[in-house]
Amino acid sequence: MTRSERAYGAPRRGRRGPGRAVAALAAVAACASLAAGCGIRSTSVPVDAGAAPSRMPCRTASAQAATPSPESVSVRIYLVCASQLVTVERTAEVDESRSDPLVVAQALLNELQREPDADERRAGFSTDVPAALRVTDAHRGDPEGTLRLSEQPDDLPAEALAQVVCSYADSESLGAGGPVLLGGPGNYAPRGYLCTTETKTRPGEVPTLGAVELS
Repeated sequence: MTRSERAYGAPRRGRRGPGRAVAALAAVAACASLAAGCGIRSTSVPVDAGAAPSRMPCRTASAQAATPSPESVSVRIYLVCASQLVTVERTAEVDESRSDPLVVAQALLNELQREPDADERRAGFSTDVPAALRVTDAHRGDPEGTLRLSEQPDDLPAEALAQVVCSYADSESLGAGGPVLLGGPGNYAPRGYLCTTETKTRPGEVPTLGAVELS
């Protein structure tokens, strides 16, 4: 055996005929045409796993056309759209500037529980606030401004809690942009909840000030 044969290997005996090469190419072409049968998934076109959140308009066609009746006023609540919290204008028979805070809280909660209408659904809106949730006044000894829910706030779905907190925080008579004091039906101390920019973009996270000392 020569040096070149030792370095590169001895030459193969015989050559593959043109017939065998043509047959191999034909088999590859047949497999490509039957990609599913050969277990091959085409990747030339991306697979659409569903509408991306950014494709949701999150704006109703009648957003600027709604006019409150003389007996009602416009209120603002937060619904879920494209995995975020987005404001929606609703009309309610309550005057936030003159009504009792508990009346305002109940009116806003009613709107959060109401199923979005057809226009809102087409825009991508939904609500996670349970229909059975109720709001009551503070317990004796609670800090001023406390509202009590029929469920412990932290036991609510995260998006539902974010909807309630941000809707109350935007109300002049409830939160006025500051923390919202919420408690549950038991004797646990209320907690202060914040509606931040991060809360609106990631409603699964609601910052809390912790338990508020009873006065």
